[in-house]
Amino acid sequence: MERQTFKITIDAPREKVWDILWNDKTYQEWTSVFSSGSRAESDWREGSKILFLDGKGDGMVSTIAAKRLNEFMSFKHLGEIHNGVEDTTSEKVRQWSGSQENYTLKTVSGKTELTVDLDITDEFKEYFQETFPKAMQKIKSICERSNQDAVISR
Repeated sequence: MERQTFKITIDAPREKVWDILWNDKTYQEWTSVFSSGSRAESDWREGSKILFLDGKGDGMVSTIAAKRLNEFMSFKHLGEIHNGVEDTTSEKVRQWSGSQENYTLKTVSGKTELTVDLDITDEFKEYFQETFPKAMQKIKSICERSNQDAVISR
């Protein structure tokens, strides 16, 4: 497994970027880059279970390993869910179980620097190297579009 880092600067405050990342509606919008109908099911509390699901209800079983509001969110991936059945013990899952996906938000020169670090297996390395930058650009677009809407509505 290899750790990959993706970074983008967004012209919006950390609080807005945080909300765009984890608000149900906008989460579904930016994660559609990975899979149409993507969603997350969780109470969003540190230590809680979270399901990352595609439009068919299949996906990943994880926990929220750490959460610092408007600053840091870490997910620990434990397994898969297919047809409503969770798998955290198969040989396939054990190869990447325990991998992490971390989101860090920092204020830099009045903007937000979003850094995502994730552990990737060789099988998905090329996919994430191609797709994650698109997701980051989508997050930036949503945040900055929201900023323009706010200015227009004042």
